[in-house]
Amino acid sequence: MNDILIGKGDKEIFLLAKYANRHGMVAGATGTGKSVSLMLMAEGFSKLGVPVFLADVKGDLAGLSQAGVMNDKLKARIDKLGIDWSAGANPVVFWDIYGKLGHPVRTTISEMGPTLLARLLELNDTQSGVLEVAFKAADDNGLLLLDLKDLRALLTWAADHAKELSQHYGLMSTQSIAAIQRALLSLEQAGADQFFGEPALDLADFMRQDMSGRGVVNILAADQLILKPKLYTTFLLWMLSELFEKLPEVGDLDKPKLVFFFDEAHLLFDDAPPALRQRVEQVVRLIRSKGVGVYFCSQNPDDVPDVILGQMGNRIQHALRAFTPRDQKAVKAAAETFAPNPKVNVVEAITQLGVGEALVSTLQAGGVPMPVERALICSPGCRIGTITDEERATIRSRSPVGGKYDTAIDRESAFEKLSQRAEQEAAAEPAAKGGKAADKDGGGWTGMAKDMVFGTSRRQGMIEAFAKSAVRNAAGQLGRSLLRGVLGSLKR
Repeated sequence: MNDILIGKGDKEIFLLAKYANRHGMVAGATGTGKSVSLMLMAEGFSKLGVPVFLADVKGDLAGLSQAGVMNDKLKARIDKLGIDWSAGANPVVFWDIYGKLGHPVRTTISEMGPTLLARLLELNDTQSGVLEVAFKAADDNGLLLLDLKDLRALLTWAADHAKELSQHYGLMSTQSIAAIQRALLSLEQAGADQFFGEPALDLADFMRQDMSGRGVVNILAADQLILKPKLYTTFLLWMLSELFEKLPEVGDLDKPKLVFFFDEAHLLFDDAPPALRQRVEQVVRLIRSKGVGVYFCSQNPDDVPDVILGQMGNRIQHALRAFTPRDQKAVKAAAETFAPNPKVNVVEAITQLGVGEALVSTLQAGGVPMPVERALICSPGCRIGTITDEERATIRSRSPVGGKYDTAIDRESAFEKLSQRAEQEAAAEPAAKGGKAADKDGGGWTGMAKDMVFGTSRRQGMIEAFAKSAVRNAAGQLGRSLLRGVLGSLKR
């Protein structure tokens, strides 16, 4: 059965796997049961063989890795629901940008791309344009940008050659480059340098099943990451853009290829420039046809722009508190987004829901929204709560991908190549000056012999110029084969 039992009101309410890629929204005030709803859906998708990704902001979603334990409170809920319940753990892989609570998650500077990197560095429009030019110059010169030291070396090189680059790509001011370098230093001090490098994350490792056919639940430890909202949202945006660029078109499947939960969704749209919003809307709208379902989780539905909220076909709305005018407006806005049900006064119900209750509407046969129902949400079979360090270490030691990501790699890239160029240029300067002095005194037979063997200085200069031109052309050919996707990430 390709359905997930969400809860029970006047009838049982199911999330149909066939329409799970039509996206969804889980909303509600703090402490109303959003996390349990997330765990219930993640467990349900895993049982259907669908891999899941979610960020664990509070540390409680890690309980998906452990079997639940029956107690009086749980028994009373199950009896009230009248459903069969069994305890069980889920196949879980832990990830962590900082590498402490899970396998390190890395990407390269090139794969992140200038658009998302500019957001991460909080650059203005002028500085963002300079960063775009720097990336273009790196692509044209065949310079791999893997980690922060590569980007720093590129910016230093760009500052030294600003006049030449401005002639080819447009104005590049050294002041803007210096501002980017300062922002880069702040980013490094915030610990983001651990996110950039190799081995870069292969998204195929997020789309795994275990030996029994269960979908793997990928949990990103985000309790520290959430303290740096720009890094948190940029990472999740990068993941979405990578999925969008790399997955083939598959249309509507019987069940999704991956379900992506975006917790604390309001952080994504806070202070986001219009151009980035448009690109996010484009990705969310089109990624459905790649077989990926995206589920936003936030306190208020109006945290998500209307254009995106309108694409959320599956909705779970927990209680909202109408204490302020903004809260009252949010309650009315939430009520208007549900398919009406004459039996349910949505505006009143939203403020009266108890913990573990929700207003639910899912897509049914033909993709038609079900009239909203007030329901008691089911309990997942996993543990609801945190896990110990020992339990986490045990799960991590059994991971199928630990050997691939736990050890960092530092191969030759822009930093090494630009360092070699700088050394060669520094070494060539004294030799060039000495050669000019020798030309002044090198007349007669000695000078003629040197010219016959080595050529005149003019001829040597022509040869060097020809060689440099050939290198630039070769690098240009390589650069022209590098394509960037909708969010500026590198397409491979």
